[in-house]
Amino acid sequence: MNTTTQAAIAAYYAAFNAGDIPAFLDLLTDDVRHDINQSGTEIGREAFAAFLQEMNRCYKETITDIVILTDESGTRAAAEFVVRGEYLQAQEGLPPARNQTYTLPAGAFFTLRDGKICRISNYYNLPAWLKQVSK
Repeated sequence: MNTTTQAAIAAYYAAFNAGDIPAFLDLLTDDVRHDINQSGTEIGREAFAAFLQEMNRCYKETITDIVILTDESGTRAAAEFVVRGEYLQAQEGLPPARNQTYTLPAGAFFTLRDGKICRISNYYNLPAWLKQVSK
């Protein structure tokens, strides 16, 4: 386990939970690759910032029960966690939002370069989320 990489990923989730967008973005390279769950890929810190703005408009989420795994080189990491959230505003193509709450296991894979995150790939069960918010 690489403790420097583990600390970077822990800081990523701490900044997310604190809603500290500048600290969150500071952990990323300028050319960060973001693989969005069951969707496309976006490149760049600016695109990631826009993604965060949209997520914050539509959802209020906290990440809990985080387990971080790293390789010895410090260039790869994975995290398993639970997303606890509230669906605030509907996104295009998704069900109407009525402040529904949800709890969803999820995971992410990371690549790091020079101590910064240069790839984030998030995974969760979209049908399970849809079932929770469609009740």
